Amino acid sequence: MNVIPFAPDRFGVICGGPARDRSLDTAWMVLEAANDLGDAATVDVCRRVIDANLGGKAGLPSDLRRLAAYFR
Repeated sequence: MNVIPFAPDRFGVICGGPARDRSLDTAWMVLEAANDLGDAATVDVCRRVIDANLGGKAGLPSDLRRLAAYFR
């Protein structure tokens, strides 16, 4: 298993896009990991963040904190 270094203040370093895109990139990374691990609760959080982001809104702060803490 590859470990991705993660810092919550560096969402989306891969794309270097604006903050909204960064949380979306993070949600997709966590979604992939959560699917692999069978973590249904985190998959739901990721889907909420992705849906909100695609709708032009920010995810809930509690959801974003959960994503930021996922790889710790």
